[in-house]
Amino acid sequence: MPQSAAIISGIQRMVLYETRARYFLVGSNQAQTRHRVLKIDRTEPKDLVIIDDKHVYNQQEVRELLGRLDLGNRTKISQKGSSGLSRAVSAYGIVGFVRFLEGHYIVLITKRRKMADIGGHSIYKIEDTSMIYIPNDSVRVTHPDEARYVRIFQNVDLSSNFYFSYSYDLSHSLQYNLTLLQRPYELWSSVPVSSDDELHTKSKQDCFDIFEDEGLPTQVVYGVQNDPYHKYVWNGKLLERIKDIVHPDWLMYIIHGFCGQSKLLIYGHPVHITLIARRSSKFAGTRFLKRGANCEGDVANEVETEQIVHDASVMSFTAGSYSSYVQVRGSVPLYWSQDISTMMPKPPIRLDQADPYAHVAALHFDQMLQRFGSPIIILNLVKKREKRKHEKILSEELYPAVINLNQFLPPEHCIEYIAWDMARYTKSKLCNVLDRLGMIAENVVKRTGFFINRSDFYCHTIRPDDRWEDVGGHITSSGRLQTGVLRTNCVDCLDRTNTAQFMVGKCALAYQLYALGMIDKPKLQFDTDCVRLFEELYEDHGDTLVWWVPTRVHRENVYRKFKLNILMAVVKMLFFNSGIMFHFHPLDADRQDAINLFLQVYQPAESKPHLWELPTDFYLHQSSTMTLPQDRRRYFQVSSFLTHISLYLSLSRVNRFDESIDIYTEFFKPYEITSFDDTFCIAMTNSAREFMPKTVGLDPSPFTVRKPEETGKSVLPNKSSKEETVIQRKTAASAPPAPSEEAMSSSSEDDSEEDRDDDASVSQRSTPIKLFTESVESTRTLEPQQNKEPYGLKLSEFPNEKDLLIYERYIVIQNTGTSLKPKEYMKEAVSRFPEDSVFEVLAPQVDTDSQDVFECHVLTGQGQLRALCREDVLMYREYVKNRFM
Repeated sequence: MPQSAAIISGIQRMVLYETRARYFLVGSNQAQTRHRVLKIDRTEPKDLVIIDDKHVYNQQEVRELLGRLDLGNRTKISQKGSSGLSRAVSAYGIVGFVRFLEGHYIVLITKRRKMADIGGHSIYKIEDTSMIYIPNDSVRVTHPDEARYVRIFQNVDLSSNFYFSYSYDLSHSLQYNLTLLQRPYELWSSVPVSSDDELHTKSKQDCFDIFEDEGLPTQVVYGVQNDPYHKYVWNGKLLERIKDIVHPDWLMYIIHGFCGQSKLLIYGHPVHITLIARRSSKFAGTRFLKRGANCEGDVANEVETEQIVHDASVMSFTAGSYSSYVQVRGSVPLYWSQDISTMMPKPPIRLDQADPYAHVAALHFDQMLQRFGSPIIILNLVKKREKRKHEKILSEELYPAVINLNQFLPPEHCIEYIAWDMARYTKSKLCNVLDRLGMIAENVVKRTGFFINRSDFYCHTIRPDDRWEDVGGHITSSGRLQTGVLRTNCVDCLDRTNTAQFMVGKCALAYQLYALGMIDKPKLQFDTDCVRLFEELYEDHGDTLVWWVPTRVHRENVYRKFKLNILMAVVKMLFFNSGIMFHFHPLDADRQDAINLFLQVYQPAESKPHLWELPTDFYLHQSSTMTLPQDRRRYFQVSSFLTHISLYLSLSRVNRFDESIDIYTEFFKPYEITSFDDTFCIAMTNSAREFMPKTVGLDPSPFTVRKPEETGKSVLPNKSSKEETVIQRKTAASAPPAPSEEAMSSSSEDDSEEDRDDDASVSQRSTPIKLFTESVESTRTLEPQQNKEPYGLKLSEFPNEKDLLIYERYIVIQNTGTSLKPKEYMKEAVSRFPEDSVFEVLAPQVDTDSQDVFECHVLTGQGQLRALCREDVLMYREYVKNRFM
């Protein structure tokens, strides 16, 4: 059996130490068995000087190093009290380095929270950060505008939906990451092996055997940290200064968007459903200030949403079953904007530049073809009929552009265009919006296919389904690949886009579960525990992505004919907009400046005007506007990326710094004492706990359609699970649902989305069961047939007089304890006062061992220490040796 590769999982913990001349950043892996050191010079007022110590230290060596640094930096060597090396902060990763007009700052992640787990790879959300100025105060050259730039930079709240992982590449899809692991040996044999570091030294044969041999003593797989896709990386510019200087373990890339994970229990079998949304860092900005596309083909508000379904009973990429589906949303890829200089409830849409050859659309779809392959399917949900032309302007420009570009593509790879006026159909009583979207979703999923790393199960043979044979994508011997993608857009990418993406995701989820052998046909019904769980994920996903809107948007089940009071919704939205009765939020300009500064689209300099002095940021995002191309490029680079499979098996993806990870050691941490809160820190929604009815005798399958009175949760359309619980406990009337920006826009015109019934805004939920607790008289007069299944249990007979008397006493004690006459109900009361309702109870029985432990604890508190036995002394010596020696 070959030796397994060296195991190191990067740098997951770090401590920043400080002297007057330097910062020492000591990073270690999760087990704290291997350490690296970065030396940051503090004597340079403006330059960033970083030295990466190439040596890998063990725990004893790094303690000795810190001891020598402490001793060497004391002012007087004989003074033990004056420390020359002080501990500044503990952290979990480096966001990056940034400089404005003075020296550099280092931004560190100081708090994190685990959000999901995919194949043993943890995904964390940033909870808090620390921004530390590097140069020493003695060399600092102050600038009057430095503090203002710091405030603008810190307006980007890093604790708001930024995610990272130490071993999983969040900037790429699961399909991209896992196809790297599924290469044949012929491909691996041509990969060069790094010899720069002893930790990365491994033979080619070892690389192959680690994947194939299941008899290894520990389960070892390769990490999936590749070269990131920089379009979805938000700290790429902040790490640009050090990426060629330091070891790759120091580089940790963060994404912005959403990450949520829920557990679907199928008769006790766990299946995890994970939703990951990646927001593009190109042409990023707030609503109304960033519309359309820039000259490089990057569109505003572009988000790639991926839903991952995997069998959670096997925690391994090589042995487990994983499936994923990807779809995209983004602004209409044209040169367009909305004029917010005039305060109007609905700013007019205007086309900024003439683009007769659809150059910007060609650049955009060229990017999508290279990333996803074909077919690219556009689902355009903007309005077609309007009394005053508004949204229709975009459709009239986009459709001819697609027709023009399809001339330059082979017929089998042409861009497909679907235009559907969702707002108009929502107003129609003869059309069910979700049914129509379901038909579109079925066709889309069959065209693009989805990814799964397992071939068809035997259950697909014994229980065949006609729809399964028509699913597209690329079929391989080890599974399926998704080729192509759906691109959805409305004007704002809010309500309509959220609903359409949910319906496509629901359809894809059915095929994914069928492919994994979890259901017998690729079809999921509404009002099932599975769909409710999935719907809650997508609702949180939609709320999170609308990060510039100060309130929530309409949920998917608004289109399921829940009644909605549009007027109250609009009033609430206007209230949330800080009293400004227009769409443009007063803080949007400040947020846009913060995004430009964080992404380093604008970099301050003495010779440049300040960021707040710029009349527009147009030229910051349109970098090539003023330069003329030397030679005219083709519309599409029609090459190997259009041949499906070559899109994913390019050898250029192999990162020579890929490292193996011991999943068992990293996940279960047998080397340290852990708590349940740390090990099971994901507050994951569970279908059995949150959605399955508690009634005995019903089918526990999450795919069974539930009646409203059978559901485990109320069906409030616009409330999260926590809010629902609070409302149920307080039994308060439900407030009108929060409106969306699009609802405000639509309500200002005659052709607004008035499809939602405006009778009332109270949600539909089952009538609460009335318990017989109001009066004893009414209880005793109840007939048996009126009291069937009050708690979901079938009562065999009516309660007898003795049980009713006990229940009556319980109600009296609960409701009117002050008027209780104790002696009528209890044998003996603690107090002799008639108003007192405290009664005597029997003390619990305690065994002898517990009494001895408690007695020892009390004596210790009084200073009477018991002599330690030999085993305790040896254990304490071992602890001191490991901790401090």
